[in-house]
Amino acid sequence: MTYWLATRRTVQQTDTIQRFDPRFWTVNFPRPAMASVVTIAPDALRVDAVFRKADDLIGLIWESEDKWDHPLLSYETKRDYSRLTLSFRWRSAGVLPLDAVNGPTLTIEGRDAAGNARAWYVRLWNYAEGTATDAQVTLKFSELSGGFLLPAEADPVHPADIDRLFISLVAPGYGAGNSAPFAASVEGWVELTGVSCQGHKPMLTLGDVMVPPHGLSMCTGYDDAYNLTPARVLRQIRGLGYRGSINHYIGMSHFYAMVPDGAGGFVVDPALPAMNPAAQRWHEAFLAGAAAMGQTVIASQSYELLAQNCPPGWQQRAENGDPARTGWVPPSALLSPANAQAMAWVRKVGVALVGLMQGVGLPVRHQVGEPWWWVMQDRRICIYDDAAKAAFGGNPASIPDLGASLNAAQEALLDQAGALLAQSTADLAAAVKAAAGSAGAETLLLAFLPTVLDPVTPEALRANLPVGWASPAFDTLQLEDYDWVTAGKDALRAQAREIAEARLNYPRENQHYLSGFVLLPENAATEWARINAAANEASALGVAETFIWALPQVSRDGFTRLPVTSGDETMQSFDDVLFPLALGRDASVTPEFSTNVTITASGFERRNSLWSDARLRFDVGPGVRSDAELGELISFFRARRGQARGFRLRDPSDFSSNGMTGVPTPTDQVLGTGNGATARFELVKHYGDGTDAQRRRITRPRAESLRVSVNGVETGDFALGPLGVLDFAVAPMAGATVCAGFFFDVPVRFGEDRLDISGAEFAAGEAPSVPLVELREDA
Repeated sequence: MTYWLATRRTVQQTDTIQRFDPRFWTVNFPRPAMASVVTIAPDALRVDAVFRKADDLIGLIWESEDKWDHPLLSYETKRDYSRLTLSFRWRSAGVLPLDAVNGPTLTIEGRDAAGNARAWYVRLWNYAEGTATDAQVTLKFSELSGGFLLPAEADPVHPADIDRLFISLVAPGYGAGNSAPFAASVEGWVELTGVSCQGHKPMLTLGDVMVPPHGLSMCTGYDDAYNLTPARVLRQIRGLGYRGSINHYIGMSHFYAMVPDGAGGFVVDPALPAMNPAAQRWHEAFLAGAAAMGQTVIASQSYELLAQNCPPGWQQRAENGDPARTGWVPPSALLSPANAQAMAWVRKVGVALVGLMQGVGLPVRHQVGEPWWWVMQDRRICIYDDAAKAAFGGNPASIPDLGASLNAAQEALLDQAGALLAQSTADLAAAVKAAAGSAGAETLLLAFLPTVLDPVTPEALRANLPVGWASPAFDTLQLEDYDWVTAGKDALRAQAREIAEARLNYPRENQHYLSGFVLLPENAATEWARINAAANEASALGVAETFIWALPQVSRDGFTRLPVTSGDETMQSFDDVLFPLALGRDASVTPEFSTNVTITASGFERRNSLWSDARLRFDVGPGVRSDAELGELISFFRARRGQARGFRLRDPSDFSSNGMTGVPTPTDQVLGTGNGATARFELVKHYGDGTDAQRRRITRPRAESLRVSVNGVETGDFALGPLGVLDFAVAPMAGATVCAGFFFDVPVRFGEDRLDISGAEFAAGEAPSVPLVELREDA
């Protein structure tokens, strides 16, 4: 199946929503504060806030431009709020009330009448009727003024060019510039109910596509979606055609509860609940919404924590004491599987996830996500924290370079580390199953192959792909390899899957595959093509579920998976059989291009070639010479159901890589140049010379004729994949020229859904017309 990178809506279905629809508000804040926003009714939302310092400020935000939704699902941009009235009932607790000096303030960001960027600060209490914690707020944008006291300090708002509305929430005891931590986190909430927009143009056009299910599932993460309502996240998943499971990572930086660390920062406290109130509320709403859509959720947790919030004793360390750090900004730390307190906290979180899923009637599905011993960029492995050293006998062997040749003692230490890691994940899975009780739980393990099977550190699998994970340690094995996918390292991907399957022995029906993700939007065109191909490949391998990682990148880049639309998905669109009749000299072959020719007023021509490759048309009717052949043609035509199914045809005038009909050699056609990573090359044939040569994709080679060379040396170290793609076992080295020679057939279909054959005319020697049309198969 193919895909589309949508940048905007054109003819797709739309709906309308009231401006300020509760589903589309967001929250934001600087850490260590925490907040979430959820919808509690079609016209109501709730913000849960956790304040940890005196100057923490949380914002409830409405943006005029939809920056978060997929282009086919986003709402239209309208910056003119003139003659609009926004009204709602305000209720709050645990935040400064409406009448306080630093109470809730509506910051309006936009431009004044002269087009100059500026902001207005509107005190909500000036437009409220009721008490400071329970009031009806009415905001008539054409009559709004900033300023604390009105009319003395009135600063009239220009409502015709607004970018963003921002309602600020702070805790009692707030002090601007005072970063002193509260002794205990302050919890607060705000509810806006009866949200209504009246006046001039109160409605917005909203994308309302519903992509039919295409067989893929979606990945999400709380660290990416914490600022959105769960309803907004789930609407996108559903609208884009993702069904079945949602693989949801609870994250490493937003879900947990913390206390001051005594040094100006904050640290996870295992004595507190597993989740802070804001994350708890968000996940309750998210899981309930998924259940209402008929989808299940795989709750994913990892051994990773934001470094600034991770207790020092919990962290993996290199031999010299350096803590394990990922490359994210800010970096995360890796929890040591040997640290009893850290692992007890991990199990506590897992049990809490069980309670959340069971609380909304979902089956318990729990993933241990990417558990490993971290390996530094300089190949030092982090298995030397105090708890790990004690577990390994107090004085474990030194491994200064995991990529170097290792001795028996070093290998034995890696095996010990692997066994300890496997035991820690087994303990987590057991805790989840025990918490799930008689209802049972599915346990899943996610392994990131580019790290655990990096060929630069070949013995790392002893520690990071331990045999203790082998089936049936978990119910399902999940594999992901996105670094290699987006880099085009297909040989490494194939080798790694082979190793993982042989080592852990999970059948394909007990495997999942995660395909993705695109880190930088400027790489979207290249990398989404590879991600989509990898997802197709996994589905063809027969894994139980294939996921796309992840929703934020899907929405940002407009990735739209397109389903099969034939109406009969059990029917193959191509039969890999050869047209049964030899083409005689009377058969016609017609190559065609498509060119727009515009003649200017002065008589000159402008020509625009629309096709990069010719398409062939054939008329094979003149090749039918007897009644027996006529019967064979009719039988073949009926078996193909007319135009419905393609087939192979040998073009008698052009069927070889060597000239037109010569015997293939290994150096006939240049397929590309190696870069040390790319292992997949498409078969092609060139017509003409140099950069202007016309390039033809060959999708139906004769496999028995294929000969391949790398830098002029013939090799058999490859496999021929579907549609004429070579997969090398080892990627050709940088600068190596990859060539191939082959015989090939043309993929064609019948040009019409009927055959007009007159028995009398045929008997009289008049050949029937049997048109065939070449198929494009390289999309």
